[in-house]
Amino acid sequence: MKAILFALACLSFIATSAHAGLPSAVEQQLKLAAIPQSDVSVIVQEAGAKRPVVQLNPDASRSPASIMKLVTTDAGLELLGPAYTWQTTAYARTAPVDGVLYGDLYLKGSGDPRLTFEQFWLLLRQLRANGLREIKGRLLLDRSAFNLPANNGDAPFDDQPMRPYNVKPDALLLNWKSIRLQLSVANDNANQKLEIQAEPLPANLNIVSQIAVIDGDCGEWHDRLRTDISPRGDRFTLLITGSYPKSCGTQTMSVGVLDHPQYVYGVFRQLWEELGGRIDGANAGSGYGDARVPPDAMQLGNIESAPLAVIIRDINKFSNNVMARQLFLTLGDGTPAGSVNAVKNWLSSKGLNFPELVLENGSGLSRTERISAQSLASLLNNAWQSPLMPEFVASLPLTGVDGTMKKRLKDLPTAGHIKTGTLDGVKSMAGYVRDKKGKWWIVVFIINHPNASAGQAAQDALLNWIAR
Repeated sequence: MKAILFALACLSFIATSAHAGLPSAVEQQLKLAAIPQSDVSVIVQEAGAKRPVVQLNPDASRSPASIMKLVTTDAGLELLGPAYTWQTTAYARTAPVDGVLYGDLYLKGSGDPRLTFEQFWLLLRQLRANGLREIKGRLLLDRSAFNLPANNGDAPFDDQPMRPYNVKPDALLLNWKSIRLQLSVANDNANQKLEIQAEPLPANLNIVSQIAVIDGDCGEWHDRLRTDISPRGDRFTLLITGSYPKSCGTQTMSVGVLDHPQYVYGVFRQLWEELGGRIDGANAGSGYGDARVPPDAMQLGNIESAPLAVIIRDINKFSNNVMARQLFLTLGDGTPAGSVNAVKNWLSSKGLNFPELVLENGSGLSRTERISAQSLASLLNNAWQSPLMPEFVASLPLTGVDGTMKKRLKDLPTAGHIKTGTLDGVKSMAGYVRDKKGKWWIVVFIINHPNASAGQAAQDALLNWIAR
């Protein structure tokens, strides 16, 4: 009888431990941040196991912020394959004659998430190397791979429409539709002035600075500046106003400018002319437009993206929203609704039932997207047992080393591959942590509360608890 009672007591202890509360260090940090546990969801579970050892509000529907990218990137690996690439191709209806194209040049995009300024230069250099030097027609853009509303899917997430994180997806997304500004204070005799260098500098964009150089600490210098853009005929002016402390020295900032067609045309003109080329279509009006590539067009040049296994590293390590949205749209028929269906059908095929899941754009930069900690833990557990696990795990930020975890937990004694997420009122993390005995653990921690930004210490305490 005593043996039976002892066995029952052991079973009771095991069952209780499987549903244990938060570690005391985590509870303490949440109290210090004034975040109630009712607004927190946590899962800690050994990778490959069926039950968690720690869970708190596991089934609550939460706003995940950028850890929603885990769903998009895992689905991308499974549905498209790690070697999948995107193509960007130049076409014409007639062959150039003596280096002159007597007609329009077509550029067709397939949604490349990482078509950079440098890669675009390679495409244009390829055209020049093949003998093309002058285009007598226009630059026509085939962006039909994505079928998005006229406002490109939605309004800016906040009141900062020119911030790079607010750039919307496009089948011909070039350089994330951004320019990189380098700001530096230079002495001009007795005066000090601010010099601005831009790369790229679209041929249809002027930059006007009305920034005052001031004394004082550098601090949050970026918040002192305001950017506005206005059209002037077929050109545009980027006006930058505000103040810049001279103690800041040289700094850089990125700005999302122009609409996608305007940006592609402006950068094309800049690079094409730098390469010694010429395009004359503007003489008859607008030098660019939207058009599908005709069936009888011939290919003049082509570049392909890095493979998907590389692309998802940028998406997850640096939490690139527009790249995640490009991938999300590629998963379906080029429409948000088609991508939602594709992801949900994929989850169903894997036996993953997420009834609370709400997808909008797949990036987490959304106030409507929802998922639970339990669903994310199930996704991570499924990915851990997939043949593509190495590619998926390698895409996550490594604690104290790179990405959004570069400055966090440098003293963590073991490895942690952790995707982070931050929105106003949301602080989240999810991924894998190796403990000192060599076991790998799945961890999900989501805070939805006005004080969420103060919850990082609690999340770091949980990662330390798992590792040690």
